[in-house]
Amino acid sequence: MWVLCLGFSSVALAQEPVDMDMVGRIRQEAWHHSQVMDILTHLTEDIGPRLTGSPQMAAANAWTRGQLEQWGLANVHDEAFDDFGRGWEFSAANVEMLAPRSAQLYALPKAWTPGTAGPVEGEAVRVSIKARKDLDQYKGKLRGKILLLDEAREYKPGTKADWQRYDGAALADLQDFNLPKDAKRDRAALLKRYAERQELTRAVNEFFVAEGALAAIGVSGWDNGVIRVGGGGSRRAGESAGVPELAMMAEHYNPLVRALERKQTVKLRVDVKARFTAEGNQPGYNTLAEIPGSGKANEVVMLGAHMDSWHSGTGASDNGAGVAVMMEAMRILKAVGAKPRRTIRVALWSGEEQGLIGSRAYVAKHFAAYPEPTDPAQKALPAFLREPTGALQKRPDYERFSAYFNMDNGSGRFRGIYAQENSAAMPIFKAWLEPFNDVGATIVTSRNTGSTDHVSFDAVGLPGFQFVQDGLDYSSQVHHSNLDTLDHASADDLRQAAAIVASFAYHAAMREQKLPRKPLQQD
Repeated sequence: MWVLCLGFSSVALAQEPVDMDMVGRIRQEAWHHSQVMDILTHLTEDIGPRLTGSPQMAAANAWTRGQLEQWGLANVHDEAFDDFGRGWEFSAANVEMLAPRSAQLYALPKAWTPGTAGPVEGEAVRVSIKARKDLDQYKGKLRGKILLLDEAREYKPGTKADWQRYDGAALADLQDFNLPKDAKRDRAALLKRYAERQELTRAVNEFFVAEGALAAIGVSGWDNGVIRVGGGGSRRAGESAGVPELAMMAEHYNPLVRALERKQTVKLRVDVKARFTAEGNQPGYNTLAEIPGSGKANEVVMLGAHMDSWHSGTGASDNGAGVAVMMEAMRILKAVGAKPRRTIRVALWSGEEQGLIGSRAYVAKHFAAYPEPTDPAQKALPAFLREPTGALQKRPDYERFSAYFNMDNGSGRFRGIYAQENSAAMPIFKAWLEPFNDVGATIVTSRNTGSTDHVSFDAVGLPGFQFVQDGLDYSSQVHHSNLDTLDHASADDLRQAAAIVASFAYHAAMREQKLPRKPLQQD
């Protein structure tokens, strides 16, 4: 049964057909035969963290390919994107205080920094390096030392619950549109900060090695024993990886700094088992599969999530949850016998955490890209920071593309969708959401949201969207931290999300016209 949903005041805009029979079948499969937690459990607890280029990421590519093939999807394959960098993994990290007393300390290494090649012991010294000129004061003073990179940080008690869901007022507020800021001014400041930070990082890495420092330790960005850690060193072959560098929980780091401030001698033992898995720069890999269409098979609807994670937890919320939901959505569509008019393609990206590298490379190869810059300063920037140069170069599949739907905000329940300022898509989404109002998905907001793989599509004028999700404890405990594990995932929320994704993908694949596009923004 197809029905016309009249959710907006303009009937002409709102007459979007919704296949309620298919919605009912999708809901039944998602509610009563879900495999989403089985997928997430294997991805996180059997495979583990999935840093791009690591052996675990290769295992995830292989396992997801096998699952997608088992469910009967077509064209299952990995697609390389060039020259990601060196692979890296770690297996253990141990830090002990030897003086002024004995204590076990908790810290984890930053990705792409070397191991210690066995335990090393040294006196801790505090260094403060804000600019390149600050290095001069430490020449000849760091050999055999373990460096403390940050000040002690005052503990700030939380004022909100760690686990959060949107209430009615917050959802209503999301539907207000905030006028954009001066993008050019903000971008100029961002580029300046990025260039200065990169230059300083390279200089510091080389300096610490040349001066003979044993290791470096910084404070975790979060309190309450949470270790939040990302990358350090360099993943690029030919660049210095620096010395072994770790992030330590604040409650163990702060006493070290305070002891030094009291003029006490602090001695530490550090043992990090970490290694680069390749000497030269290696490609990364995206995993793809599809349900072929009929009638409009050369047109495509895409859904996806990034499969890479950081290394301290098991990448359950960021972004195993998204991968599990997108895989489950494809499984549901196969299980209910969906016969889409357009091809529905799932993409499990890699390199997202390093700047949307996998999805940007895929979009550039298959859909559109701006010409490579000739300015050396622009060429030195990662792709996501470059200014567009020249006219957009469109591939043949650009006009055959309908929409991309993404998930990357933890495991929280879908509450609606960001329309990315695509006003014409809003009444369509309102109609598609209506059958899921009873499970909490109610709003379509015109707002943009960024920082994940739908941006790769949006940047070249293709409709790319991210869903509005309940926050849960994504931003208070798990994001890029050692607590990003299966225990923090919400099974019921993931079942709801998978049903909505399956329904959105199906309806996008079945409608007579491709989804409308907003005007391409070019400076």
